[in-house]
Amino acid sequence: MNNTDLLLLNLSEIRRRSIKVWTAIPKDRLDWRPDTEALSCKEMIRHVLECDYYYLQILKNHGKAQNVQSPFETKAFTTLDDELNFSKSFRNQFINFIASLAAEDLTNIQIDRSELAELGYTDYIRSLGDMLLRTAYHEGVHTGQMLDYMRTMNVERPDIWD
Repeated sequence: MNNTDLLLLNLSEIRRRSIKVWTAIPKDRLDWRPDTEALSCKEMIRHVLECDYYYLQILKNHGKAQNVQSPFETKAFTTLDDELNFSKSFRNQFINFIASLAAEDLTNIQIDRSELAELGYTDYIRSLGDMLLRTAYHEGVHTGQMLDYMRTMNVERPDIWD
C-alpha cells in the first residue's frame, strides 16, 4: 500500500464509523445539544459532511478559500439518509481528488492558510499530506464529540472498534 492508499483507507474507515454513530442517534434527538453554544447533533453531522466540499476547495486552491459558497447553505436538514445522499457526490469528488495525487504531491504541495490570522484563528502552512491527515482527524474529533453527546443523552452508543 502506498501513502495515498493509506490516506484513502483511513478516510473510508473514519467515515464508516461516523455513519455508524450517526445512525445510532434516535431521530427525535437530532436537535439535541449539550448547551446553547454547542452544535446540535444534526448541525455537527452537517458540519462534517459539508467539510468534504470545503476541504476540496481549499486543497485544490492550495489553501485559498475566499468566496466559497457551500451547496449546503440553502438546503434544510431533513433526514440523515437525505443528508448522506446529498453529500455523496461531494465526498466522491474529495476522494477522487486524493486518489489522483502522485506520491510527491503529498510533500511538495503546500497548503497556505495564512489568511486565517485575519479572522482571528491560528494560521499555518502545511504539506498536502499533513492537511489530508488533519481532515481525517477533524472528523474523528467530531465522532468522539457525538459519542459524548450520546452518553450525555443516555443513548446507547455503537461499538466503533469493530
